[in-house]
Amino acid sequence: MRPVSIRQWSPWGLLLCLLCSSCLGSPSPTTAPEKMAGSQGLRFRLAGFPRKPFEGRVEIQRAGEWGTICDDDFTLQAAHVLCRELGFTEATGWTHSAKYGPGTGRIWLDNLSCSGTEQSVSECASRGWGNSDCTHDEDAGVICKDQRLPGFSDSNVIEVEQHLQVEEVRLRPAVGRGRRPLPVTEGLVEVRLPDGWSQVCDNGWSAQNSHVVCGMLGFPGEKRVNTAFYRLLAQRQQHSFGLHGVACVGTEAHLSLCSLEFYRANDTTRCPGGAPAVVSCVPGPLYAVSSDQKKQQQSKPQGETRVRLKGGAHPGEGRVEVLKASTWGTVCDRKWDLQAASVVCRELGFGSAREALSGARMGQDVSKRYECANFGEQGITVGCWDLYRHDIDCQWIDITDVKPGNYILQVVINPNFEVAESDFTNNAMKCNCKYDGHRIWVHNCHIGDAFSEEANRKFERYPGQTSNQII
Repeated sequence: MRPVSIRQWSPWGLLLCLLCSSCLGSPSPTTAPEKMAGSQGLRFRLAGFPRKPFEGRVEIQRAGEWGTICDDDFTLQAAHVLCRELGFTEATGWTHSAKYGPGTGRIWLDNLSCSGTEQSVSECASRGWGNSDCTHDEDAGVICKDQRLPGFSDSNVIEVEQHLQVEEVRLRPAVGRGRRPLPVTEGLVEVRLPDGWSQVCDNGWSAQNSHVVCGMLGFPGEKRVNTAFYRLLAQRQQHSFGLHGVACVGTEAHLSLCSLEFYRANDTTRCPGGAPAVVSCVPGPLYAVSSDQKKQQQSKPQGETRVRLKGGAHPGEGRVEVLKASTWGTVCDRKWDLQAASVVCRELGFGSAREALSGARMGQDVSKRYECANFGEQGITVGCWDLYRHDIDCQWIDITDVKPGNYILQVVINPNFEVAESDFTNNAMKCNCKYDGHRIWVHNCHIGDAFSEEANRKFERYPGQTSNQII
């Protein structure tokens, strides 16, 4: 999977790489990390979406061409240097895998290595300017502390905020604001610009535009509105238009990805013959607040659920799993992006995706390997023991009366040495076990040295141990 930059080698593969400099993943002598001389003439900016003014995809202009930085070997120390280049005091974090969207043009730096004390990114080691084997799906970003350097001259910094962008969108009810329930599903489309909230001219407004706006607000779809009513209402109100035109394909996860035309400050006539754009969204199951909406949701043929989210702490997030041939499986994160994630979110009754997570962030591809047959009473209780029958794949552990807390899980095979083996040291496993009343976490497992003095001391010193019982 692309976010993982650590490569694993087999012994033969390692030997081959020692003998051959052209192995996959090992840089040739001409691409060895080098110090870059000369930081003059470089310009920096933050780009991407969605983001705040002090975070974003790092872009560098060199020789008149803008480019990005690959996330390979990128660290917080490199982020510190770049944030100072951008006029901030320090970095609070960094991002990988093009979190703020993929850039375009050259990838200027790869395998960037900084100590964090450099005055310029030019002093850091890298593969050299423009020497990279990455794609823009690996663009690095930084999150800087929202504190500017005293007396910093930003002549070498170009921030994207100089070019207007849409980062927040809302629906403002035109009538009955105090009586309408939350969330607001119909109203005037407003975008937040540096001067405040502004309306969007409805000249050329399309259903695709409405689809993107509803998705941003967490709704799976849109529906038609009474345009004549809102145009009549607009004649009696004053408006502040900030967007002249919007052209979306309909698959965008964010309005900033659409083609936008902003009004200039000196424009005297805005939205001639038009009115504020109005959108009406269809609430998903999570927002079906009225009884009529709930009945409509229940009356729809449900069918068999083929997509689900697992492992998430909140509704609308989790590991994507799909059902095929009566078996649930996962989705590989290669080329996984906001557009693909939005398709899944809308299928589940939500809006567009806010973030497309990769690298098994919601936990891993887990399927059962054994089928436990029912041979009658075979479960054991805490503190008890039982013989493991040779024709049973699994052994049940009864935790019905176990209180939440920290425990030790111990499994011993052939404890009385009744079966001859060449090595008995790997017959015992000992793990720390945490039970919260609903789920169990097993960690810090020892196999082979489970009964050694060192292992026993580690288990005795286990922080927060409320019980030393053996399950």
